[in-house]
Amino acid sequence: MAVKIRLMRIGKKKQPSYRVVVKEARSPRAGKYIEQVGFYNPLAEPAEVRFEEERVKYWLGVGAQPTETVKRLLDKNTGIK
Repeated sequence: MAVKIRLMRIGKKKQPSYRVVVKEARSPRAGKYIEQVGFYNPLAEPAEVRFEEERVKYWLGVGAQPTETVKRLLDKNTGIK
């Protein structure tokens, strides 16, 4: 089972916010997820980003691959690569 750390869009039309979730790679964007490990609100000034760093480190340690966007957010906000 390939696992990814990716964004899941939530929020109203024209007001996006995102959950950072651990999901099966082939599941749809709004489908079931294994665990929520963070939150991202791009509309706040400055953008609001929160991560549960211990859980992110755990999932990266067991082989989960972050998407490009999540990788960029992790590097910028926590220093995790």
